[in-house]
Amino acid sequence: MTDTSGAASRVADALRAEIATGELVPGMRLSEERVKQAHGVSRSTLREAFRLLIRERLLVHELSRGVFVRQLSRQDVTDLYEVRRVIECAALRHISSLEPAGLRRLSAAISDGREAAEKGHWDDVAAASIRFHEALVALAGSARLDAVVGEILAEFRLAYAHMKDTQVFHSAFLKRNEEIADALRSGDVEGAATLLDAYLVDAEEALQKHFVD
Repeated sequence: MTDTSGAASRVADALRAEIATGELVPGMRLSEERVKQAHGVSRSTLREAFRLLIRERLLVHELSRGVFVRQLSRQDVTDLYEVRRVIECAALRHISSLEPAGLRRLSAAISDGREAAEKGHWDDVAAASIRFHEALVALAGSARLDAVVGEILAEFRLAYAHMKDTQVFHSAFLKRNEEIADALRSGDVEGAATLLDAYLVDAEEALQKHFVD
């Protein structure tokens, strides 16, 4: 990897993280000058980073207007949930052994979500939920699978900005995260996968109800 490519990847990683945490919201225009100065890179390096994220469907380029954080449609949400059901449930069923470190990571995400909910910090609850699902997939022990799911969940995070009421949505699924984790702790991987599949079906239905075009 060249120095330019490495720098572009680092900038893309930083922007991806800002999208995942909600710092960059759908429809927001990214100022080349501001982002370039913030990361101390050249214009060509920045544009390479933008191209990486456009390929990942996180950004869009509009002729004569610039680069924007992508806005999802209802069909995008349906497709993302379908992909998540295929990958996340299969990842659980692929688990050969449950490592204590992986289960601790699940517990930490659940605890973070519960504490954020008690404080009424629903954006933090959303971020904890993403970490919970990343931790679920990580139990399969595949770095490539982790990378794929990381990209999908970063794109999925864009959907939260379209919701009318994040509290109603996220509060309904906090307990279900715990139920999935409890099934895994007891060694019932198939039961956990079944719970996860139902969870994602119900989550899609709930999110579509809260979705604002």
